[in-house]
Amino acid sequence: DDDNWKADFNKAVSGLHSVISAQVNRGIQEKIDDGEPFKDDEIWRDPKAEFQRRLSPNGETPLAMENLYFAYMLFLGAAAKAKDRLLADCNSGKIDSEAASALRAFLDSPVLNDPSVQVAPRKLRDHALQSANGLWEARMRTRELLRIMNCVQCNKCRLHGKIAMMGLSTALQIHLGRTGEGEDISRIHRVELAALMSTLYKFSRAVQFCQEMSS
Repeated sequence: DDDNWKADFNKAVSGLHSVISAQVNRGIQEKIDDGEPFKDDEIWRDPKAEFQRRLSPNGETPLAMENLYFAYMLFLGAAAKAKDRLLADCNSGKIDSEAASALRAFLDSPVLNDPSVQVAPRKLRDHALQSANGLWEARMRTRELLRIMNCVQCNKCRLHGKIAMMGLSTALQIHLGRTGEGEDISRIHRVELAALMSTLYKFSRAVQFCQEMSS
């Protein structure tokens, strides 16, 4: 049954997992393109085979790409809501000039105003409001996943995992807030917005890679 907020939450987390799978695949392809030899313990060497296994509808996770796009829409919708705040930070000098230039270019993208992007956020919000405890449980789940990241042994993996989970938490906070009507963007911390946009960038690259592999 996917007609509830828990299913939406799980789809979003699965979407993050799909981003990781796409990054692994991209890394394999880049290693081949650069002519780098594989180590003996690097058993994943065929990017097309790994794409089919990890991300295709016929692979081990048939809904991997569907969930990738679902989570991508959540992040795009959150970025659209935070657009004015992000532009204000760019103009005030809180963001360095190089990053501000790239951010402005992204915020001008017509995809942020595409009504279809709001399908996933609207579905999540409608489902969360069906249960009196839904919003509270959603916040608790994101906190639990953030704490779980402390158990990751690899320092780099732990860092990227925490940023991704903070990005997801921020997207949910923007869409739902405490009442289901969304959060006041001025109350979102700059670190949370940075995590949101950093993870959104990874989603964009993952979607682009999947499109290339599917063509």
